[in-house]
Amino acid sequence: MNRSDTTSFGASAAATSSNRRRRRRAAAAVLIAGAVLAAGCSGGNEPAVAPEPTAPPPPAATPISTADQSAVDAVLAAGTGCDELDAARCLLPFPSYRFTLPDPSTPTGVRVELPAGQLPNASGTPLDVEPWRSLDGFSPGTPMLTALGDVDLTASGAPPIGDIARSITPDSATVVVDLTTGERLAHWAELDSRAPAGQQVLIIRAAAPLPEAHRIGVGVRNLVDPAGQPVEPTTAFRAYRDALTTTTRAIEDRRAEMEDLFAGLSLAGVDRAGLQQAWSFPVASAEALAGRMLHIRDDAFERLGDRAPQFTIESVSESLLPPGIGRRVQGTYQVPLYLTGDGSTGNSFALGPDGLPATSGATYPARFTCQIPAQALQPDDPATPVVYGHGLLGSLNEANGSWVGKISATNNAMYCATDWIGMSTADFPTAIAILRSISEFPKLADRVQQGILNTLFLARLLVRTDGFAADPAFQTASGQPVFRTGEVYYDGNSQGGIIGAAASAVAQDWTKAVLGVPGMNYSLLLNRSTDFDLYFTFLREAYPDPIDQQLIFGVLQMLWDRAEGNGYAQHTTSDPYPNTPAKQVILDVAFGDFQVPQVSAEIQARAYGAKVRSPALDPGRHPDTAPFFGLEEAGPFPTTDSVLVYWDSGTNPPPESNITPKESATYTEACASVPEDSRDDDVVCGDSHEDPRRAPESMRQKLLFFTPDGRIENTCGSGPCRAAKAFTYGF
Repeated sequence: MNRSDTTSFGASAAATSSNRRRRRRAAAAVLIAGAVLAAGCSGGNEPAVAPEPTAPPPPAATPISTADQSAVDAVLAAGTGCDELDAARCLLPFPSYRFTLPDPSTPTGVRVELPAGQLPNASGTPLDVEPWRSLDGFSPGTPMLTALGDVDLTASGAPPIGDIARSITPDSATVVVDLTTGERLAHWAELDSRAPAGQQVLIIRAAAPLPEAHRIGVGVRNLVDPAGQPVEPTTAFRAYRDALTTTTRAIEDRRAEMEDLFAGLSLAGVDRAGLQQAWSFPVASAEALAGRMLHIRDDAFERLGDRAPQFTIESVSESLLPPGIGRRVQGTYQVPLYLTGDGSTGNSFALGPDGLPATSGATYPARFTCQIPAQALQPDDPATPVVYGHGLLGSLNEANGSWVGKISATNNAMYCATDWIGMSTADFPTAIAILRSISEFPKLADRVQQGILNTLFLARLLVRTDGFAADPAFQTASGQPVFRTGEVYYDGNSQGGIIGAAASAVAQDWTKAVLGVPGMNYSLLLNRSTDFDLYFTFLREAYPDPIDQQLIFGVLQMLWDRAEGNGYAQHTTSDPYPNTPAKQVILDVAFGDFQVPQVSAEIQARAYGAKVRSPALDPGRHPDTAPFFGLEEAGPFPTTDSVLVYWDSGTNPPPESNITPKESATYTEACASVPEDSRDDDVVCGDSHEDPRRAPESMRQKLLFFTPDGRIENTCGSGPCRAAKAFTYGF
């Protein structure tokens, strides 16, 4: 992407900020309506203009005590570039403006500069911060972290995951404010349940992605320890809050930033005097998040021109196929390569002088497989073309399985897949290497973006008449294409719903997507997913400190945004990227999912402005005090809105802390009497992750949706959508 292309990102963010500032001024005028009315009655001809509200002045400056000065100096001496606000770790609180440097060339005016020497693994190798310097802010889905010792969140009145609405009440113990607009942002607070007392970092999670390129302020107040005693703020924080002047240049140079933060919090109704901790940070811009992916997309398709990608048929099978499948076609197709070497696992982007991925002119031989339903081999009954996205560290072979065969035959849909390279079976060794040294992580993020590009090229092969449709392998006996050209749709599950969300946001050839058992973001779901139990064995060996582990999730999310839906969500169903159509999306969510927590799907739904198909669940089934915060009820059907659909197959409700369902007390209580080797086949104790995709009502919903004029229909009648357990279906 050249600079002329990227200016639209900054201009859009600036326009949004300007509009929101105007709304803030309008709201402020209402707050002082009495003054306006009084002025309006004074007999003047011009209407009175209410001044913008201003924060109270800071306390009178007072020199810091000698003992406190020594304490501040000791914290700053711990490492260059550390944040002095939280003495527990150099990188706390996270994220923070302390970890940025001014850069007027970026949309946010800064670039990330993480301090060197942090997060060493068991071998003593610290994080290589260089790849993070390409960012101009932090993840829109970042966990907001600080360590305040032993805290009783319930006694403190902190908003729990089950009552997000509490976070925007006047007395919430935690406050998140969009300093660009003055708006309070919904969130919840939790302690790291996996860590021992005293090492439980406080985690604040936004209920929806934070606005790109905006400034965010976080405030913590009224926290008490298990004995009911107030939590003490750090000495450095008191120096800012109480206007205690120091002899430390780093403190005084930052004071203006902190005063701006206190002013923003004050305008949101938060008195600085009661704060126990507060900090601010910039959210990355759309350019920093999606710029690389959009660049390789645009460059690759410009190189392709007005033609289909080159492809090679390697095998055509018409026997030993799933019921209802008449032919399977496999082969490779060529995609411009933006990775080093041959693009195999462990390779990263080759960056040009402009910092964007560059291609040497080589191509990557992406694999494909397509299941052609037997019905489509008959005259005049072409199939619907669908790109399929496979699951975690899997492969395109998932599309050859019995479930995909069932929906393909049932809906007369030709499902085609490629590998999500970067997070495919071939990438398992790289994934393990990353867990042992997180400096290796850019290799995953870069290769996944190449994998997204490969998926977009597969869609182009389905859309164009000179693509697959021109080859006899994809034709009937009479020479007619076995699928409809000119249209294509997306269907993915699990990782296919997570990375598929990113692919859908940048896709130019499809406008309708079904994201099965999806969620965002990885920093949220890792602790809550049974999929990562094995991988955590390696992570905990390399990084045994629980606070470091939570910091790692936040740091990695900054680059993971480029490879999953979290970094693209704000441009999917609305405000699409340049030359990209907006999408309509179905989010098929499995209630009680062991692998992708349902809370992460609800965050995604808020990002999309998706509505909830109702009744979503039986009364009392959802564990939240006030379920579906911020989500409207869908309808009437059929609808052109995006929709979240809950599928309930009887699984135990999910826990409310950052643990997996199998680690929860409710699971233990419900499943203790069920033999361990039988729990997977138990209605209550078994994972619901595989269930929605097999439900006949789900398949029918896709059938009606995947047409050029198709809309989302209610296929579940008047009650909640229900699915049987996967093991009962036989496919």
